[in-house]
Amino acid sequence: MFSSRFFRRYLLPGFAFQSMVIAGGYGTGRELVEFFLSFGPTGGLLGMWLVSTVVWSAVCAVTFELARITKTYEYRGFARTLLGRWWWLYEVCYLVQMIIVLSVIAAAAGSITQQVLSVPYFVGVGMMMLAVGFLVLKGTSLVERFLSVWSFVLYAVYIAFLVASLYLFGGDIQAGLALGEVKSGWFQGGIEYAAYNVGTLPAILFVIRHLEHRKEALTAGALAGPIAILPGFFFYLSMVGFYPEIVSETVPSIVLLDALGSRAFLMVFQVMLLGTLVETGTALIHAFNERLATSFEEKHKELPTAVRPVVAVGLLALATLVAQAGLEDLVAKGYGTVTYGFWLIYLLPVLTLGLVKVVRARA
Repeated sequence: MFSSRFFRRYLLPGFAFQSMVIAGGYGTGRELVEFFLSFGPTGGLLGMWLVSTVVWSAVCAVTFELARITKTYEYRGFARTLLGRWWWLYEVCYLVQMIIVLSVIAAAAGSITQQVLSVPYFVGVGMMMLAVGFLVLKGTSLVERFLSVWSFVLYAVYIAFLVASLYLFGGDIQAGLALGEVKSGWFQGGIEYAAYNVGTLPAILFVIRHLEHRKEALTAGALAGPIAILPGFFFYLSMVGFYPEIVSETVPSIVLLDALGSRAFLMVFQVMLLGTLVETGTALIHAFNERLATSFEEKHKELPTAVRPVVAVGLLALATLVAQAGLEDLVAKGYGTVTYGFWLIYLLPVLTLGLVKVVRARA
């Protein structure tokens, strides 16, 4: 299935994009509350489907097609195509975002393995380093397969989460939706959420190698938005049953897991989250390795295979130091700053300059 022509060309790009979104997008549920549910149950749905999903699909479609026609399958080459001599601005934002995300991932991986396996914090971080190092060592083919397989695991867990929620407190969910509450700001919330998560999209351009025609790129892009938002939508519906109290919760997922009252499901959910952390870390680091490989090719050299896992472990070690340095404020401010940076040097350019390049290529 995962090696079929249809899957690789139409679904794989969406699952790869979803792998980038999950760790920072809706792993804890806090982001869904912040950008959607705080505007009312119905307002959140409007922002989620009419704004964020549409923006994601549009950006993915243009990005995939521009990458296909220019044959740029790593973020530096794509940034050169889009921004010209200012391409380095994108790389600065990407590197900052990568370290921030990896620091959060490393901290979360250490905490989850400590809770699930009762092992020391740094053992959990080390296990994640080994997993990511192994995946990037094996290269694009294994990375694609892992992103695909774990995305199905992710979908299964979130669907089970929703089914259990509907069974236990479906009446509360229905009552929350029946309120029909729409608060002002839902449109802006949808835009901010879309931009917050889409900036690193060029990191998964290695999956675009399978696309040969414009129809495939545009269709894959259009499907990427719904594919990426669906798990968040399942989670969102579960949270509606606890509206409005859940809006003030720091980690809404804990409220939901406590309400389900299942120790087994808690363990499964944490293991699933751990896998998604590996997904996101692998995608970010593999993209950086692909950028290095292209630089070597330009000099008629080949990136040594052994360098790939060394880069992975080195970046994760650096991110762990950042996480342990108590730089919470830097991380919090960094997210906001880099998000606005991606707006200016990726989101807006790709929907203007990128779209013009795609249309002209068609002509």
